[in-house]
Amino acid sequence: MRQAFTGSGRAVLGGLMLSVALLSGCASTGSGLLSGSSADPRLTQGENSDFFSRSGFQACVGGALIGITACMLSNSGNKFVCSAIAGVAACGIAMGGDYYLSERRRQYANTTDRLAAMRADVEKDSTEVQARTQAAQGVIADNKKELEQITTDLKNKTLEQEQAEKRLKTIDANIARLNKELGNMNERVQKYREVADAERSEGNPASVKALDREIDAMNLKVAVLQKEVDDLYTMRSAVTLG
Repeated sequence: MRQAFTGSGRAVLGGLMLSVALLSGCASTGSGLLSGSSADPRLTQGENSDFFSRSGFQACVGGALIGITACMLSNSGNKFVCSAIAGVAACGIAMGGDYYLSERRRQYANTTDRLAAMRADVEKDSTEVQARTQAAQGVIADNKKELEQITTDLKNKTLEQEQAEKRLKTIDANIARLNKELGNMNERVQKYREVADAERSEGNPASVKALDREIDAMNLKVAVLQKEVDDLYTMRSAVTLG
């Protein structure tokens, strides 16, 4: 007997289909995009090493894999529904502001609850930015010392150009990786702003203020890291090999 899907049933089925489609592409679009990088291990390893280095697609796949695996191993009475919801929810803001907003509205019909969930999401990302900044600061400080030493050695003619190029290559890789992550961080901030504007246009200006504050706080943390990386880039650019 055929049974029509309800609105929630269609949403669940759509979520599962999205998850399957994303997971099917994982093999060809995984972390191999970063392979061959000679960046400092402090940037490529650790708990938050790839949080902002992945595209929205990759972030969604990674989160969906974890959520769906947890569902399949759980005692959930309906693993189909659990897996679908986990796969969709894992994508979050990474898959775009429109996607994120529609999912949050589906999950929370109550505006207060929905905005509270959004603030929690922004706060979580902001915490990740802070952790990433702390990890990067050690690398940046060491790179600055390295650049000073390279400059001195070149001036004193105690360093061969080939050796200097090798040492500079790692610094360049660090800058490239951090700039890529900063691009993803700024993109997330922008998407959150679009979501806040959409909520405001629906007649919730006062309720959105708290969300705006969280987004501003995240943006400030991104700006701190941006300045650190820009300073390193300026210093690196001053080192020329004749």
